[in-house]
Amino acid sequence: MSSSGWILAVCLVVLEGGRHAVWAEEGSGSERNCSAIPPYLPPTAVNTTLRIRDLRASMIPLNISAYIIPATDAHLSEYIAPRDARLAWMSGFTGSAGTAVITQNKAVLWTDSRYWIQAERQIDCNWELERDGEDITNWLILEIPEGGQVGFDPFLFSVDTFDVYNTNLAPAGRILKSIPDNLVDKIWTGRPPLPPDNPIQRTWPMKVEQIRAQISDNPYKPTAVLLSALDETAWLFNLRGNDIPFNPFFYSYTLLSMDEIWLFVHIERITEELKVYLNSSCYHSYCVQLLEYSSVRSYLQSYLQKLNVRVWVGTEYTNQALYELITPEDKLLTTTYSPVLTTKAVKDATEQHILKEAHIRDAVAVMQLLVWLEKKVPEGTETELTAAHFVDQCRRYRTKNSRGPSFETISASGANAALAHYSPSNETARKLSVDEMYLVDSGGQYLDGTTDITRTVHWGKPTDFQKEAYTRVLMGNIEISRSVFPAGTRGVNMEMLGRRALWEVGLNYGHGTGHGLGNYFGVHEWPVGFQSNNIPFQEGMFTSIEPGYYKENDFGIRIEDIAVTVPATTKHGNNYLTFETVSLVPYDRKLINTSLLSPEQVHWLNKYYESIRSVVGPELERQALKEEYDWMMKHTAPFLSAGASYLHYFGLSMTASESLGWL
Repeated sequence: MSSSGWILAVCLVVLEGGRHAVWAEEGSGSERNCSAIPPYLPPTAVNTTLRIRDLRASMIPLNISAYIIPATDAHLSEYIAPRDARLAWMSGFTGSAGTAVITQNKAVLWTDSRYWIQAERQIDCNWELERDGEDITNWLILEIPEGGQVGFDPFLFSVDTFDVYNTNLAPAGRILKSIPDNLVDKIWTGRPPLPPDNPIQRTWPMKVEQIRAQISDNPYKPTAVLLSALDETAWLFNLRGNDIPFNPFFYSYTLLSMDEIWLFVHIERITEELKVYLNSSCYHSYCVQLLEYSSVRSYLQSYLQKLNVRVWVGTEYTNQALYELITPEDKLLTTTYSPVLTTKAVKDATEQHILKEAHIRDAVAVMQLLVWLEKKVPEGTETELTAAHFVDQCRRYRTKNSRGPSFETISASGANAALAHYSPSNETARKLSVDEMYLVDSGGQYLDGTTDITRTVHWGKPTDFQKEAYTRVLMGNIEISRSVFPAGTRGVNMEMLGRRALWEVGLNYGHGTGHGLGNYFGVHEWPVGFQSNNIPFQEGMFTSIEPGYYKENDFGIRIEDIAVTVPATTKHGNNYLTFETVSLVPYDRKLINTSLLSPEQVHWLNKYYESIRSVVGPELERQALKEEYDWMMKHTAPFLSAGASYLHYFGLSMTASESLGWL
């Protein structure tokens, strides 16, 4: 091969064996190959040699054999600020789910199958990627000696996570050692600072009263509730901030009792206007006491010194650092979720209305993207990255009340779409082609709501298998969306409806089927959804419905809509619910094989398309978007079920139809 057939790897990685990853053959792939001599590293991999060395050095004086690094923050958030991305900084891996463990001779990353390929592109050969599903605690038992200590930051462990680790490690003689001063922070040079933005003001005393009523009514007699998740405090005080990417939150804790309110924040960022807002109704129990964010542990300890107090915490989102302070046991009350999270999950009439309004405007932005791509992709000039940029710009600059995207847009074609949570970069973005499937999963933050929608399209001629897989994914979406169920039904009991059509032919998907959604909050809002740890559905809850299918190295399909639970009219029973879909963008007709759909599914699909026309149509006309309006009308034409005709759909006779020239 000529010298031009070789490329020089950008980074030099020092391995324990002294080898250097320097040269690689052109086209040898986007994933690392640590068994090659010399090892191959893609340009997206991060050199972590010095970081691991420094962390190991910091472990020695603490006498710990291993150190655990989760991918979360002190509020156990799903989306975290850059300053809290410790796992990403240590390993190079930027996926949203993962845990690393570092010992004196190994560095291992655990993540789920969604992120294996991404991890192989981002981590260097200092790291092992755990693929076989071995439990972290079992690995620790094998790797460290009996009596060895495992260090962890208690602020980054939920109460439940700590219990899982401790239950497995303690009987084996391995000791969890709480280290509140994070070791990664100590060695992280250039750690991003707090952003300068202050919380954004939005009335809150009624919410305080609502939560206090639940404290008072609780038979276990708590005297206060501790709020640790960022969205809990933001919801309680009707405040928004800008500390977390894509999520309008600010660093905070709250301790709420029946007669006092303590808000822990970075006080230097609180404006005089905000101080007035928080105390504008200040009389006795409605005076918000502002305390420094870092004082939450010491103040909680002070509160616990009082007689006859009991603190209510939700274990899912309370970190171990605060939980371990609440002793003795009679001063603690636990539930999986705090009363704020379960109350916030049910949107009132106003919240429902404005969230629906946000989805109407958001549908326009997505239609603008799809219309633009239909024109531009055949020209061969657009990439996954330019498509993601286009839809983000449509939301940010063309849509009322926009506050930017609600997460990093997933814009994926061909083999990249088979990675369920892939997002394009300059290094990985593929050129869009009429010969490949394209998946776009995107959402917006608006002052009146949060959105999340996924559409999969094909601009050329899809294969029969692609059409079948797409149609079966659509069938799963429809079956959940049209289901009728008693109020109080758990989502996990309906989840298989999203998979049944795929299971029938031996297909499946490896991610969840849906998650809750906020009102200008997090795009993944717990505790609503279809998993076993989600709360039962009640009227006014918003959830995504998002089955999918992914063929490795070929294509990916996901169809995601947001729906709200609404009352259902049944023949014999009351208190039943169904879903009303509020995402209003048509599916790709080219990919739908109507012969697989039942008459009931076709009927649901046509009614949904009628809703798009009646709800989004006027908004497109108001914005004078004639091209998008014409596109919408074309793509929402009614479907025929197998063996049916437009005659049946419109209730026309043969003679009438012939006179209209349809036959």
